[in-house]
Amino acid sequence: MKIFKNALLIGFMFLSTLTVFSQSKVKGTVIDGEFNQPLSGASITIKGTTKGTTTDFDGKFELSTEVKSGQIVISYLGFETKTISFNIANNSVDLGNIILLTDASQLQEVVVIGKGIIDVAKERKTPIAVSTIKAVEIQEKVGTADVTQAMVNTPSVYVAGQAGGYGDSRITVRGFQQDNTAFLLNGQPINGMEDGLMYWSNWSGMSDIANFIQIQRGLGSSKLAISSVGGTVNFVTKATDKKEGGFASMGVANNDYFKSTLAYNTGMNAKGFGMSVLMSHWQGDGYNQGTRGEGQNYFISFGYKPNDKHNFNFLITGAPQSHDQNFTKTISSYLQYGRKYNNNWGTLNGNYLSERTNFYHKPVANLNWDFNINETTSLSTVLYASWGRGGGTGNYGRGKRTTSEGYVDFDAIYANNIADADGIGSAESSDPNRNNNYVIRASMNNHAWYGLVTNFKKELNENLNLNFGLDLRTYNGDHYRQVSNFLGLDGWYETRRLRDNTHFSNNSLPLGTNTVNQSYNINPWYSFFNSAEDNQKIDYDYSETISYGGVFGQLEYSKNNFSTFFQGAISNQSHQRFDYYDYQDEFQDSEKVSNVGYNVKGGAAYIFAEKHSVYANAGYYSRQPYHDNVYLNFTNQVNPLTENEKVLGLEAGYSFKSKKFNANLNAYRTTWEDRVVARSIVQSANATIGTTPVLAGDVLFIEDQGVKQVHSGLELDFAYKPLDNFELRGFASAGNWEYDGNAIRTTRDENLNPLLVTETDLDGGKVGDAAQTTWGLGAKYEFLPRFSIDADWRNYDKLYANVAAKDNLELPSYDVVDAGISYKMLVGKEKQNSVSFRFNMNNVFNEVYLSELRSNIKVTDDISSTNPSLGTYQSNGRVYKGIADGNQGFFGLGRTWNFTLRYNF
Repeated sequence: MKIFKNALLIGFMFLSTLTVFSQSKVKGTVIDGEFNQPLSGASITIKGTTKGTTTDFDGKFELSTEVKSGQIVISYLGFETKTISFNIANNSVDLGNIILLTDASQLQEVVVIGKGIIDVAKERKTPIAVSTIKAVEIQEKVGTADVTQAMVNTPSVYVAGQAGGYGDSRITVRGFQQDNTAFLLNGQPINGMEDGLMYWSNWSGMSDIANFIQIQRGLGSSKLAISSVGGTVNFVTKATDKKEGGFASMGVANNDYFKSTLAYNTGMNAKGFGMSVLMSHWQGDGYNQGTRGEGQNYFISFGYKPNDKHNFNFLITGAPQSHDQNFTKTISSYLQYGRKYNNNWGTLNGNYLSERTNFYHKPVANLNWDFNINETTSLSTVLYASWGRGGGTGNYGRGKRTTSEGYVDFDAIYANNIADADGIGSAESSDPNRNNNYVIRASMNNHAWYGLVTNFKKELNENLNLNFGLDLRTYNGDHYRQVSNFLGLDGWYETRRLRDNTHFSNNSLPLGTNTVNQSYNINPWYSFFNSAEDNQKIDYDYSETISYGGVFGQLEYSKNNFSTFFQGAISNQSHQRFDYYDYQDEFQDSEKVSNVGYNVKGGAAYIFAEKHSVYANAGYYSRQPYHDNVYLNFTNQVNPLTENEKVLGLEAGYSFKSKKFNANLNAYRTTWEDRVVARSIVQSANATIGTTPVLAGDVLFIEDQGVKQVHSGLELDFAYKPLDNFELRGFASAGNWEYDGNAIRTTRDENLNPLLVTETDLDGGKVGDAAQTTWGLGAKYEFLPRFSIDADWRNYDKLYANVAAKDNLELPSYDVVDAGISYKMLVGKEKQNSVSFRFNMNNVFNEVYLSELRSNIKVTDDISSTNPSLGTYQSNGRVYKGIADGNQGFFGLGRTWNFTLRYNF
């Protein structure tokens, strides 16, 4: 037996020796052709395999291979990809300096960290439906708008909500709203853990710090168990820049908008240290009335590369801001007061005041560690945290007054409040419904979120890669209301019944009383460091803890022109709610609820005739419900009907790539079951819903459960560059997004108390809130060196109201044209610096259009549900472009402009 073991050992050593001796080395150095500097982090692969490596800090690489001849592919985001042939003699070949030139059609000034975490499609062999927006385009096109403006020329992407104010835009992808589209920041999830929503006001500085945005429609390439029903949007920010320099910029725009930005990079020194810093300030009056805003953005990044194996980067960024808000209104209100009308503001003693202000400060920090263990093994980890503080103001109490012009009459409110001598006297004490007085409250939403994502990558052989990792998160949110302006009162008094676990409205339950006399500043910097005392909170006070743990993995095979992959992830998410205001002490902690979710994806691609490729992907998600759907009516009562949402996605595509023309065609079908659709409207007139009276101006929330949706469609995008100085690009998407089956509908008041529950037939109804058919064409012409003009035209059709209805209301189609002029002037002794000018004009032809509706009133409906004798909207001539003027929505923005001057050094 011992002889046999020795023989096996000798044989193994012999085979290992053969393997070692059969390994050959391909060496070289990659150089940035523009700055004549080493290019660190460039990707080097052997064509037709998954065998690869990256360049070190000095731009050098060394790659082992068993083949004696072939081709290596050198790629780096923002540079033209280069393919070089090699022939090996004596087990080694040095290819010398390899020059990469910048590619204006790709991404610019990119330093990518956490490469194993950030699922960039460029790194994937198997293609997906993807659009990538480079830094220079983001900076040029966004101007004064939210960063969502950079995505408008993308198939199946619709941007709405800009009329609400700075930061209030929304996007949908393939007809799925933001809570069902995954948003990532450098690979880390940033959708709200309670409801999955995105608030772009928290990311107002993204256009300053983004290196690129990649929109992966449908299944995407992310390995995480995230909410990518419609797609995945990955924001990849700047890291610590590799070269010294910076920029200063100034921008102005319509409605007294002004923005200034200053950034500086120390560059990486010989010891591997570097730092990048960016600061900006903005302010403006807003396009619509009463939508003033102001904010800052900061970005600080520290990089350290001690050796070729390790790369560390720490960054922190935040965008403290406050902006006044505009809500949807009836078309008749716009026609009466003008399309810029906003009824959420007024004056107090002649000074401007809004009752609806969003204020928030959400710093995000992460520490990235890239560890190249050896030539075939790497580990990427990001440890992240965010701390959100702030909220939104609104009316509280029923003593609101309005002027004849439709604005808030703060002077009358103040006079009414001070008529009560002590401010907390008989009016409040004798009236638990608070019908006589009015204050401005702030609904606070504070949170602390910590997480870790780590990915281990192993090249099993030249054709096979394995990835697996962890996704861990913990979240604690605190929600309460506080007074921001007493408007003449000395305090506020209120009562409520303290609940137990079974009785929510029982006069035998104990009575809780509360009197507050302190108001709180709504400056975002102040609110970040100051919180209301427990005895100064009103209306509600609760918190929740959400914990998430997931594992994921991916196996990818690639050989010659064929590639295939399989992904899988499983996760557990737990929830618990704690209510300190509406419950007796012994009943404040809810039952803890845990749900398991998972996803699986797979696909394959084949390249034929070099320029042509096809692919097909399929995936299935079992997604846990959001926290806000786990507990009923914002109480500690667990929703017994809640179950995992089920998503099935199928897609296929074709790509053609040549030197002058590229095109992609995608087809998809996504089914989504057991989901929740929620929306809000502003009550247009006094009415009774169920048994509860509601008043004009009250905000109502409508929720549909058990909804199934089926989304299918085609997408096309192309780019054509017949001349070096002329580029033509375009996109088209044609979708058919419908509801399937019935839904249970619950109508709630602004405090989320249920008013009415009904069952609704939705079968065949069109999904709204996004145009199902879009077309776009853009062109850019450089008629002088670094002097160019560009324009984009888009058409939107098959746009339906944002309601779940069998017979949904279709809005009129519309067109928008945007245009811009750019000029870059080289300055300095060696022309190393530059001054850039950019002018944008959006909606050049001042198209008047409805961008969204949140109601479904037909022209044949009665104006009054209680008095049909008044007739219909149509019989009374109350119709606008075929739409009943009682519908609530937003008009799109008219013509706007912005100008930016930027000095790069």
